[in-house]
Amino acid sequence: MAKADSVLTKAVDLARDAAVEVANDADAVGAHVATVVEGERLLTHLFACTLPGYRGWVWSVTVSRAPRGKDAAVCEAHLVPADDALLAPPWVPWAERVRPGDLEPSMVLPKITEDPRLVPGFEATGDEDLDELAIWELGLGRERVLGPHGRDEAVERWYRGSHGPTAASAISASASCSTCAFFWPLKGSMRTTFGACTNEWSPSDGKVVSVDHGCGAHSQTDVEAQYSQWPTDDAVIQTDAAVNLDMDASDTDSSDDSDDPARATSEPNADQ
Repeated sequence: MAKADSVLTKAVDLARDAAVEVANDADAVGAHVATVVEGERLLTHLFACTLPGYRGWVWSVTVSRAPRGKDAAVCEAHLVPADDALLAPPWVPWAERVRPGDLEPSMVLPKITEDPRLVPGFEATGDEDLDELAIWELGLGRERVLGPHGRDEAVERWYRGSHGPTAASAISASASCSTCAFFWPLKGSMRTTFGACTNEWSPSDGKVVSVDHGCGAHSQTDVEAQYSQWPTDDAVIQTDAAVNLDMDASDTDSSDDSDDPARATSEPNADQ
């Protein structure tokens, strides 16, 4: 390993001036942090970078001198990341970066030519479901259909999702979807595992659910009627029937019979 050249080691000010020139800002160049021997009569000075957002980056200035030369010269100067530098994540193409749920109405996904989930639509594979699908698709124009790999991925994703047996509604449900009248099984081998919910009162309406999923809108379950704890008032009956009221009834009942001449003459005379 080459030894540090004393002339180059002392050329800190020369290296700093080169770093300031590249940064175009003297405040962006911090303290001298290290020297790295690159080879014979070749050495790199490192200065801390004080620019916002560049934590761990350093200004690297490489200097050298000619054989038997007494003066150092700058070879190159640039900003480089150190071992603990803050770096941007690796760039990923948009086609690989987009995830399920990111698609918006105005977006169009790029075609995956070699999609492992799909198989040619008219090819016999030996799979009963796929072969039946291929016969049905004949002449209908679908060049590719879902293959075994894509089907297995969908089954695993659906089963562990929010409409599978581990969902909160399924755990608290008293009965599973397999016994619900609103459960519409899928066709083929999928019918033993999945179906569609057709109950508008269910949170899973219009979704694919597993046979062991469940919710509180099951067609066969019931709960006792809940009554209000507030006191009930007497019923008020409203009717259009006319009611005759005798406004003088109270006065007649309270009158004195001795003052009624007709009543007095009708009573028999005790002397007769």
